Amino acid sequence: MERFGARLQQATGRRGPLCVGIDPHPSLLGAWGLPDDAGGLAAFCETVVDALAEEVAVLKPQSAFFERHGAAGIAVLEQTVRAARSAGAIVLLDVKRGDIGSTAQAYADAYLLAAAPLSVDAITVNPYLGFESLRPFLDTAREHGGGVFVLGLTSNPSEGTGLQHARVAGADSGTGDPSTGGPSTGDPSISAAAAVLASVRAENAVAGAAVGSVGVVVGATLSEVDLASAGIGGAGLDVGGPVLAPGLGAQGGTAADVSRIFGSVIEQVLPSTSRDVLSAGPDPAALRSAALWQRDVLLEAFRV
Repeated sequence: MERFGARLQQATGRRGPLCVGIDPHPSLLGAWGLPDDAGGLAAFCETVVDALAEEVAVLKPQSAFFERHGAAGIAVLEQTVRAARSAGAIVLLDVKRGDIGSTAQAYADAYLLAAAPLSVDAITVNPYLGFESLRPFLDTAREHGGGVFVLGLTSNPSEGTGLQHARVAGADSGTGDPSTGGPSTGDPSISAAAAVLASVRAENAVAGAAVGSVGVVVGATLSEVDLASAGIGGAGLDVGGPVLAPGLGAQGGTAADVSRIFGSVIEQVLPSTSRDVLSAGPDPAALRSAALWQRDVLLEAFRV
């Protein structure tokens, strides 16, 4: 069984370091001339998958935009996931799940078991019920070759700063030292985000793979000051696994920003964009051109 980290590395090596979000906002459906219902959703997703699934490394459906259409929307999500994976794209489902015990295990089974109707390559999870609350996700992913991306320092600074920058006592947080991934020093100056990254680093170290399958989410719109304030700049961003960097394009992040902010771990970074590509639709050729242009800009920036 090939691990997720290795599969992702191969995919980005072949297709370039780009993740495109499938975020069917009602306004975007309207701009495409589609109704805001399950039929419009299906037409939108079919066009995106046909245009991009054989070109970009990762497609990232946002589950909420499917869930709002009820059972019919979930059926569209299932079909979208199957079609994208069949075409060779890695599918990262953006669900940001976080729970405890048997409920967390049920979520993990829903997305990370091969036989599940919504089986995907990887999911996003929320660690702020305590990192160990993610154990069912982490263990299920490891056992079945899946991936997990843990929210670290997100691209909504006005809402997230208070929690993610809050100082925690390392000895009480169940995390390792954020600079080494080793045992906690009990240093109360560690931010919650740095503690999360330390835990991810330790998780990948235990797995022992050349490329880790547990990643983190760090926003591409953050500045060096934001990262330094949270204590995770430079080598602190190295978690031994992938770094998903959402916010490229319409949210303000640029390829140059990604290269500058994540320079020390640039080979691990997976920048993500959505609206900048999707707004080029509904013409499939225009969608494809927008995605490939963004990929080429990233490749050029990463070489600098």
